[in-house]
Formats: sequence, structure tokens, C-alpha cells
Amino acid sequence: MSQINYYSPEGLQKLKEELYELIHVQRPAISNQIAEARDKGDLSENAEYDAAKEAQGILEMRIAKLETTIANARLIDNSAIDKSRAFILSTVKIRNQANQMETEYTLVAESEANLKEKKISVDSPIGKGLLGRKVGEVAEIRTPGGLMYFEILEISR
Repeated sequence: MSQINYYSPEGLQKLKEELYELIHVQRPAISNQIAEARDKGDLSENAEYDAAKEAQGILEMRIAKLETTIANARLIDNSAIDKSRAFILSTVKIRNQANQMETEYTLVAESEANLKEKKISVDSPIGKGLLGRKVGEVAEIRTPGGLMYFEILEISR
């Protein structure tokens, strides 16, 4: 059974654009590479042909995975989310209890995570630890580096 994932409209649009690129640009390009390699003669000793066929297999797997992801994607309706708790698409301001550093993250789906943009996945240890928390709560989060404690300072959309 496939897993349902929740996306922002922008995140789902990016997935659809990537799928379009794979199907309408990269797939024809690889087909052309295979045709050119086939025209060069003996396929049993043709490294270009083998490489193009391998690339085609990888591309087709990626297309299938994206099609499944998009088929199981659900858009998030911000108006229906409890704004008093941290959920996907919430921007959460937290304070690390160990060093008193404050930072702000937006909780997003795995495919939208980008640490440079301060977007963390709800499937990451910190993302999981923040989900469902309220302002003022301290989240105990098990990370690869050990236990961390974050105080929820603010939640916004």
C-alpha cells in the first residue's frame, strides 16, 4: 500500500513540473541516444547503447515513483488546521535549551525540505518532535547526536 503524503500547493506543483520534464524532455532524449547507439552497429559490444539503456531504466523508475507520489499526494488546507499547535506548513520558532539559541523552521513534506530555506521535514527527528506541540511546551527530541530539548516559542502560518 502506498503512503499518503501531504504537500503545499507549491510543493505539489514542483513534483508535477519534474514529472513533466522527465516524460517530455528526458525520455525523448534518451530514446534518441538509444537510436543513435543502435545505428552504430553491433549491440553486443556497444558501450554507448548499454549506458543509454541503463539510463532509460533509471529514468523509467524515477517516472514511476513520481507518478505514484503524485497519485497519493494530498494538498493541505491551511484553513482546516488547528493553529494553536505545530503541524505541517507551520512556522515554528524554537529555543535550544542547551545553548539558548533561537531558530525558526517551517515544517514541510520530505520532498520540500530544504535546510537553507529553513524548511525541515515532518519526518525528520526534529520535525517529528515538534508536531502537535503548543507554544510554551518543551519538546524532547532524540537525534543522532543524543537528546535535545527545544522550547516552542511561537507558531505561525
